[in-house]
Amino acid sequence: MHDNTTALLVELGSVILGLGIIGRFAGRIGLSPIPLYLLAGLAFGQGGLLPLGASEEFTAVGAEIGVILLLLLLGLEYSASELVTSLKTQYPSGAVDFVLNATPGAVAALLLGWGPVGAVALAGVTWISSSGVIAKVLADLGRLGNRETPVILGVLVIEDLSMAVYLPLLTAMLAGVGLAGGSIALLVALGTVGFVLYLALRHGRLISRAVSSDNPEMLLLVVLGLTVLVAGVAQQLQVSAAVGAFLVGIALSGEVAEGARKLLTPLRDLFAAVFFVFFGLSTNPADIPPVLLPAALLAVVTVFTKIATGWYAARRAGIGSRGRWRAGGTLVARGEFSIVIAGLAVATEPRIGPIATAYVLILVIVGPLTARWTQPAVELIKKWREKDGGPAPGAGSGTIPAARVPAPQEELAQTAD
Repeated sequence: MHDNTTALLVELGSVILGLGIIGRFAGRIGLSPIPLYLLAGLAFGQGGLLPLGASEEFTAVGAEIGVILLLLLLGLEYSASELVTSLKTQYPSGAVDFVLNATPGAVAALLLGWGPVGAVALAGVTWISSSGVIAKVLADLGRLGNRETPVILGVLVIEDLSMAVYLPLLTAMLAGVGLAGGSIALLVALGTVGFVLYLALRHGRLISRAVSSDNPEMLLLVVLGLTVLVAGVAQQLQVSAAVGAFLVGIALSGEVAEGARKLLTPLRDLFAAVFFVFFGLSTNPADIPPVLLPAALLAVVTVFTKIATGWYAARRAGIGSRGRWRAGGTLVARGEFSIVIAGLAVATEPRIGPIATAYVLILVIVGPLTARWTQPAVELIKKWREKDGGPAPGAGSGTIPAARVPAPQEELAQTAD
């Protein structure tokens, strides 16, 4: 018993210290630490350089807590009224986002012979952008005050809220539940989401007041305990623990939400890192090279579909050309939700683990680059085309074309960049 505890402490301490060093290195080079966490998990998991055995069970529990905290903190970022407003104004963009980005994953899974369940799972992996990575990129690039930023956040809110429907449906399919059982799970999920949104809109202040405490320790214990309890009940109802945690975050508002966010952010960062490492630990590195080509092809396709999504959403909001391209490039990164979905599906379809890991590794690196360079690259291509594109419109008619006066709507769009 003593030897087991000693081995657990040594392994766990080494893992946490290693994560701290990796995180600092990623910050120095301006990269999200998520791909490095995944690589660390691959290095020390099954088939890795030095497999970890003693801390495996603890790491698995820590990974579950990591998912719960990720979604809780995400829910704390939004109020119920903001969610309702986003649903009313951004639902066409959300529909376009789903069609453009879920379809490549579903088609790829069917071509690989994974069947309907694998298609639904991989569709989710390619559909959902990484809210955590994108929020960090927006802050790093100083774009939080840009006109396109609310559009980006609106698309992310639609995606996050869609998970409240998608995850229970996927869980039911993975469990082999029939059409009737899946329909019941979906109705329970929709009813739960609707009920929580109703409570948050009508009685959010009362809920926050009941949870509130001037003592940081008490506030931390109450919020964390409530979240884990609701997540467990949600899991029992086949709604998904992650969605349960997200709904708790939505229900809290005001000073309580702000205080809880400050207290829980360090815990979120720790256990989220453990989650990404655990996913890497459960993936055999030898399984990745065979799927690297399809993962890369899927990444290339969905880079363009996400850019198209952001461009369309920004255009609907009246944002100018440059802002549209910035919005599209910012939405490219995939991360935590893609790994959560793959983690749920890997028990039923083991082949999704390696391809999801490779896919997220590619796009979590490419995402910050597209956020920074998509709009400048488009501007550069336009200049090349204008320079090398031959005669201007109207040339060859023997007359000098009249200068084109932009319409009032175009002038407005140009000033909205």
